[in-house]
Amino acid sequence: MSTQQDQIKRIGVLTSGGDAPGMNAAIRAVVRSCVYYGIEPFGIYRGYEGLIENDVEQMNAGSVKHIIHQGGTILKSARSPQFKTKEGMAQAWENIQEHELDALVVIGGDGTFKGAMEFGNKYDFPIVGIPGTIDNDIYGTDFAIGFDTALNTVVEAVDKIRDTATSHNRLFFIEVMGRDAGFIAMYSGIGGGAEEVLIPEKDRGIEQLFESLERTSKRNKSSRLVIVAEGDKNGSVYDLEEQVKEQFGDRYETKVTILGHVQRGGRPSCGDRVLASRLGVLSVEALRDGKRDIMVGIRNRKVEYTELDHATKRNPKMDKELVRVADIISI
Repeated sequence: MSTQQDQIKRIGVLTSGGDAPGMNAAIRAVVRSCVYYGIEPFGIYRGYEGLIENDVEQMNAGSVKHIIHQGGTILKSARSPQFKTKEGMAQAWENIQEHELDALVVIGGDGTFKGAMEFGNKYDFPIVGIPGTIDNDIYGTDFAIGFDTALNTVVEAVDKIRDTATSHNRLFFIEVMGRDAGFIAMYSGIGGGAEEVLIPEKDRGIEQLFESLERTSKRNKSSRLVIVAEGDKNGSVYDLEEQVKEQFGDRYETKVTILGHVQRGGRPSCGDRVLASRLGVLSVEALRDGKRDIMVGIRNRKVEYTELDHATKRNPKMDKELVRVADIISI
């Protein structure tokens, strides 16, 4: 009698969307888990675009040696407007059949999972997602791959900026990634000792910032840092700088730093390497157990499976306790 585990003989793995440190560790774990369980692993280059163009290569345990410490993704990543079309999906399905793949593991974020969900439903094909995004804006896991490394990158930069801010008695506005979610801003703001953190989830208005700066001005602090998520509702960091100048005149010498894509790169932290390795193994085991259309995650240190539909439609909420802590220690 054939079991689900017997039916999974070939698994394809791809990375899609924005790269995140730790993706290589996840690829490594998927490939080596496949080898461990007697499954043939296939790497798909450039995400869904590579699947359409048949950029697929069989892998083995040696294919992923010496990559656990590397940032980015050896499988590359690309946006694929074609994959949203009927013709693009049909070509991708044809290539899956050509390589006789039985399932896919997709590593990425919201857009990656939406594409996987649509494709899996259309062709009744098993797919499991691994959350990989520095924004940490995926529902169903406490942390996504890449978030911890991005935080360390940001905090290291903030520490260096504070040295300059202190030396010149300046106010720095530091923009970090987070168009729809302020997790990077909130965590790095607390870890970097910022005077104020501005995030999309909590629009307290420009007056809150003015009150904070007025308070620190009376204390004659030698440096002031404001961490701003790029999706903050008060406008860009340059807009904020201008409003502060209008409000306080020459009382503050202001500077703006936009960290940008430096947050995506670099060697993954130990935390991201361990998380990616756990999720990579779990993704293969989930497919062997007959699971599909789910994302593997870790919540409260325990494995959790979340339907892709929920992972893409629900937004993780900002921890109110973090906001409270940030307010208290920034006085």
